[in-house]
Amino acid sequence: MTIRVVIVDDQAMVRAGFAALLSAQADIDVVGEAPDGRQGVRVSRSTHPDVVLMDVRMPEMDGLTAAREILDPPPGVVHLPKVLMLTTFDIDDYVYEALRAGASGFLLKDAPPADLIAAVRVVASGEALLAPSVTRRLIADFVQQRPAPRKDPALRLNGLTPRETEVLELIARGLSNQEIAAHLVLAEQTVKTHIGRVLGKLDLRDRAQAVIFAYEAGLVRPGDSA
Repeated sequence: MTIRVVIVDDQAMVRAGFAALLSAQADIDVVGEAPDGRQGVRVSRSTHPDVVLMDVRMPEMDGLTAAREILDPPPGVVHLPKVLMLTTFDIDDYVYEALRAGASGFLLKDAPPADLIAAVRVVASGEALLAPSVTRRLIADFVQQRPAPRKDPALRLNGLTPRETEVLELIARGLSNQEIAAHLVLAEQTVKTHIGRVLGKLDLRDRAQAVIFAYEAGLVRPGDSA
């Protein structure tokens, strides 16, 4: 299956470079580009991409606002692509907020070309973009600085089975699917099934949101280890 990609970045050279790199892959098709968030939203809704590469800082409309509009569209818009945030900084407040809004992860703009290609494929497949420990560290750094969310997510944990709660906790502690399977003595496919049920019951888009949810629900605390 070909992965349809839209690139949103205010630097023309960056867009051109990313487009050339991705278009050279047999399984990736760049279907649109935009120089700012506002146009990025419009292009995404007209081209129906699988993945949107979204720069964080742009004029007219920043990437965070654009990501929110794409991932929380008005009635009648049914297509929801995955959003991959692009940033110059490895720790960026906008990145955390984008993950909470539903973005599937982030990538440094100066990452090696192979990392960009892999990131697009990983996000399109719905898997975790980053090594779980890296995602955990990023999110934990911000959770320590933030007040409790308006709605108490701990109450939503009641809908999970004990096994599903255990799997969610291990995700947030930074374990991969393979490591969770070994830890719980389960088949890796069984772990994937549990993760799918957790995301469905908690109305979460992907693994990144699951990690954030676990911290905000108090299931794990920053600094905890598996």
